Amino acid sequence: MKFSEAWLREWVDPSVSTQELANQLSMAGLEVDSVEPVAAEFNGVVVGEVLSRDQHPDADKLSVCSVNVGEGEPLQIVCGAKNVAAGMRVPVATVGALLPGDFKIKKAKLRGVASFGMICSASELGLADSSDGIMPLPADAPVGEDFRRFLQLEDSAIDVDLTPDRGDCLGMAGIAREVGVINRCPVTHPVMQVVTPAIDDRVAVDLEADAACPRYLCRVVRDVDVNAETPLWMRERLRRSDIRSLGPVVDVTNYVLLELGQPMHGFDLERIDGKIRVRMAEQGEKLVLIGGQEIELDDQTLVIADAQQPVALAGIMGGDDSAVCDTTRHILLESAFFAPIAVSGKARSYGLHTDSSHRFERGVDPQLQAKAMERATELLLEIAGGQPGPVVEVTNEEQIEQRPLIELRTQRVNKVLGVEIAADEVSDILARLEMELEKTDQGWQVKAPSCRFDIAIEEDLIEEIGRIYGYARIPTNRGLSAMEMHDRPEVDFDLHRAKLLLVGRDYQEVITYSFVSPEIEALVDPQKSGIRLANPISAEMSVMRTSTWPGLLQTARHNQSRQQQRVRIFETGLCFYRQDGEIRQERVLGGLVSGDAIPEQWGGESRRSDFYDVKADIEALISLTGQQDGISFAAAEHAALHPGQTAEIAILGEKVGMIGMLHPEIEKQLDLNGATFVFEIKLDNLAQGRLPAFESLSKYPSIRRDIAIVVDKSVTFESIRNLIRDVSGKIITDILLFDVYTGENIDSGRKSLALGLILQEKSHTLTDKEVDDVVATVLSRLGDDLGANLRE
Repeated sequence: MKFSEAWLREWVDPSVSTQELANQLSMAGLEVDSVEPVAAEFNGVVVGEVLSRDQHPDADKLSVCSVNVGEGEPLQIVCGAKNVAAGMRVPVATVGALLPGDFKIKKAKLRGVASFGMICSASELGLADSSDGIMPLPADAPVGEDFRRFLQLEDSAIDVDLTPDRGDCLGMAGIAREVGVINRCPVTHPVMQVVTPAIDDRVAVDLEADAACPRYLCRVVRDVDVNAETPLWMRERLRRSDIRSLGPVVDVTNYVLLELGQPMHGFDLERIDGKIRVRMAEQGEKLVLIGGQEIELDDQTLVIADAQQPVALAGIMGGDDSAVCDTTRHILLESAFFAPIAVSGKARSYGLHTDSSHRFERGVDPQLQAKAMERATELLLEIAGGQPGPVVEVTNEEQIEQRPLIELRTQRVNKVLGVEIAADEVSDILARLEMELEKTDQGWQVKAPSCRFDIAIEEDLIEEIGRIYGYARIPTNRGLSAMEMHDRPEVDFDLHRAKLLLVGRDYQEVITYSFVSPEIEALVDPQKSGIRLANPISAEMSVMRTSTWPGLLQTARHNQSRQQQRVRIFETGLCFYRQDGEIRQERVLGGLVSGDAIPEQWGGESRRSDFYDVKADIEALISLTGQQDGISFAAAEHAALHPGQTAEIAILGEKVGMIGMLHPEIEKQLDLNGATFVFEIKLDNLAQGRLPAFESLSKYPSIRRDIAIVVDKSVTFESIRNLIRDVSGKIITDILLFDVYTGENIDSGRKSLALGLILQEKSHTLTDKEVDDVVATVLSRLGDDLGANLRE
C-alpha cells in the first residue's frame, strides 16, 4: 500500500516527523518499505497564465506565447506543445530555474525569436514518464505562486508492506485509524454525502453464488461525460500511489479503492444485456479481459455475467466487451463483497494480479460496500456529471461471517505481555481500534469491527494491545518456569549425532525446497506421483517432493557448474505421498556423493568414489542404532538408478532405504559430471535401536585361519558370513574378507573370496583339533548350501 503522507495528514495529523511516522507504523506491525519524495528536485517554476498564442514566423511547429507569471510585464516564451492555448494556467520555468536532470533555464533564441523561460510538461518536471503536451493546471490556480507549493510537492510517498492478515490497512481509512490509535489523536473522516437518486433506472441482480458473493450492489448513472478531465488533486493522489490516471470513471473507482479499501468497477451500461448474474463460470466459457487477453474459465471461477455471457472476473478484472470507452454515456457502478476463499488464488491461476484481487484475497470489510458506492457516485457526479439511479442491493446476511464475541481478561493481558497495563488504557486502545466493548468482572467482552478478519480469539486482542501500547515499553525479563526433566530412551536414534557423523565423514548438510519441478520428480522417482500444488510459486516448484534426490541432484549440478567437482552432501526433511486417498509425510535422510573419494593430496593416489565408499558411510550411520550386525544390502532395481549398482538397505530384514549409482541416461539429462551415487533412509525405521551390552573379554589367545573359497558370482559375502556364524556359534568371533579375485584359473561365472576366520574361546585355549574341526564343518556347510569349494 503506497500513499501520500500529505493525504494521510488530512485524515490524522500527529505531531511527529515523517521518519518518526514511518518508524511508528513499522513498530505497529505495518512495515514501511520505503519513504520517497513524490517529485524530483526542481526550483524556479511558478504558475503562469497564457495570455496569447501566436504562430512562430519561421517555424510551423512552434508558437510564441505571452505568459503572465505575476511579475510585472508578461514573458515572451516560445513553445512547441500543440495543446498550449490562450487562457490556460500552466507551470512556467523562469530564467534561472533548475529542472530535474540538472537542466538550467536560460534566455534563448529559437529560430530568431527570443524566449524568456519554458512552459513545462509533466515529464519535464519529473511528474510523469511521458507527456503529450504541456501540463494544464486548474483555471483557479493562483498566477505567480510557486508550483511546488501549489501542488504540495514537499510531500513523501510512504510504501507499507502489509502482512496478509492486515487487509484492513489497504486503504487510507485503515492507515489513518492505525496512526490515530498509535498517537492517541483524533481521525477526521472526509465528509461523504448520500446521493439522492435523480432517475428510477435500475438493473436487476441475481445472486446465484451467494456463498462466494453474499453482497452485491450496483447503480445506474446516466449521461456521464467520460471525456471530462479528472481534477489535478485526484490525479496527483493517484500518481503518488503509483496509479495512472485513465479517465474519470476509472479514476474515481481507483480513488475509492485507495481511500476506503473497497475495489469497485464501472461497466458500460449499454453493453450489459439484461440483468446482472453473479454465478460460477461454466467449464470452458471464454472471457476477453480489459487489455485484450482471452482466458478460458473453469467451473470453480466466480464471474459477473449478464443474461448472455460473463462480463467480468469477480474481484479480479473486468471484461473488455463491457468496459467503459470514449463513447460511453451510461455507467453501471458495481460494489460487492467477495468471500476471500472464493477469490484466493484465482488471479494467479490465470496469470493475473490486480489491486482488486490483492484486497479481496485478504478480506474486504463486508459492511463497506454501500458507503463506497455513495462516495464513488458523489465524486463521479462532481467530475463528470450524470443522473444517478437508486442503489440496488442484494444480500444474504447468513453467508457473511459475523465477528465473534471474545472474552478478554485483565489478568491474562498482564500475564501474556509481562507488564501491567491500566484498564483505562486497554479500553482506550480497543475503542480507538473501533472495537465494541462491554465491561465484565474479569475484564471485557469485545467484538472486533467487521474489517478485522484477523481478530478471533483472546490472544489476538492481546497482540493488538501489545503493539499499540508499544513493544519498546514492554520490559525485557528472563522467563521463569519450573524445570522438568524428560526421559529420553537410550536406544532412540539421535539425528543430531548422525549429522555430526556424516559431517565427520566429509559430508556437508544442505537444505533444499520441498517443492520441485514435476519433470525432475518424474525423472528421479517415476514410481510415485508427486502431489501437485494448487497455488505454486512457479512451474519449477509445482509438486511436493517424494524424495530428497531431486534437490540433492540440483545442488550437485549447481556446484559442478561452478567447478566444484567433489560433492558430498546430505539432507534431512519430509517427503510427501498419497496413501489411501490421504496425503502422508515421512522423515528421510538422503545423501549424494560424486567426485574423488578423498581431496587431492601428495600422500595417496586420487581415485573416484564408488558404491562401496557410500555403503561404508551408510553402515557407519546405521551402526549408531547398535544394529550393525543386522544391516544387509540386497540387489534391487530402481528406475533412476544404474542396474547392477543398486541395493535395498535393510535392518533385521526390514527395508529402510535405497542406495545406488544414478542411471547414466539421467546423469546425462541432468548434465552431471561422472558417476553420482545417492542414498535415502527412512528415519522412522531407525527410531528404535539396540542397547549395547558388555561381554567379558577372553583371556585366552585367538587363532586365525585363512581360507580361499570359490563360489558363484551371485553369492554375496553377507550370505557367506551369516552361514559361517550359524554353523560355528560363538567360537568364530570375526570374519574378514581380504581378497576378491576373478580371472585366470577361476571358471567363468565364479569368483574367489579369501576369508580370515578369527577363533577364540572364553574358557580355554583352543587346540589345533578344535580349530580344524570348526573349519571343516564350515567348509562342508559352505559346499552344501552355497556350492563353495576350496580354491586350489
